[in-house]
Amino acid sequence: MMSNYYKLVILDFDGTLGNTNAIITSTMQATLQKLGLPMKSAEACSRTIGLPLAGCFKALIDMDDELAEKCANTYRALFDDNSKTMKVGPFRNVLTTLRNLHGKGILLSIASSRGHQSLMDFVHSFQLTPYISFVLGGDDVNKAKPDAEPVVKTLNHFALTPAEALVVGDMHYDILMGRNAGCTTCGVTYGNGNEGELRHAGADYIIDDFSELETLV
Repeated sequence: MMSNYYKLVILDFDGTLGNTNAIITSTMQATLQKLGLPMKSAEACSRTIGLPLAGCFKALIDMDDELAEKCANTYRALFDDNSKTMKVGPFRNVLTTLRNLHGKGILLSIASSRGHQSLMDFVHSFQLTPYISFVLGGDDVNKAKPDAEPVVKTLNHFALTPAEALVVGDMHYDILMGRNAGCTTCGVTYGNGNEGELRHAGADYIIDDFSELETLV
């Protein structure tokens, strides 16, 4: 039987905490356009969110590593420009829920394929610094989602076991990452994935609003 008590909640960022879909998909499309590559729909771009940046473009279009890295570098430059005009905020109830969980003594961390500095910028702008104890970006690991490494590295940081942590995300990559590490997982339906994909990946819980996390920990 699964325990309803966890010492640590490991959170994805894009599509789970931050409502970043519009800026990500538009920047991916702008990248393709700038490099003269075939255009892809916003929906197609959304389905790659959660992978390392170069991997997103390889998932969209068959390309070699060199071109994928060029896409990633172009994306980063365009994203910085777009961030000046396209404001990104947290999803509904994220701040209140994190505050409440922190108040209960629950440890909170982020494990994302986004770069570490970009995550820290969002943590500061969302005013999450008092609640988030550990941030792990895609450039902090050798193997990204759906590999277990981000979760294993987080567990090691806190000296906790898989049974003591709940992994939360909006994409099947997040669920697989958590399962590969032996953790209980929770999928959120309001992000970039959908309930069917989350269930197929083996999510132990499915929630429609971030505030429902409080009933699980």
